[in-house]
Amino acid sequence: MQKKWFKINASDIALVQFILEGYEGLVTVSTIDPKEAIIQILVMPDFGEDVEGIMVHLKNRFMMKEIPYSHTQVNSC
Repeated sequence: MQKKWFKINASDIALVQFILEGYEGLVTVSTIDPKEAIIQILVMPDFGEDVEGIMVHLKNRFMMKEIPYSHTQVNSC
């Protein structure tokens, strides 16, 4: 599985998560830091190209910026 982290507007977290999870089986989405509006997208094997195409459209629609994945422990809220 490939991990990608994105910083987005906090008000867009739920909508982006809803859209991505609508593509059932391609990705899972988690909110890493709701205050900083950082989400994690886990891309399922063999769907990298499909997800990249979806992400291009979402980046154009929402203020999304890919940020480096942090290997530090994430604490649940």
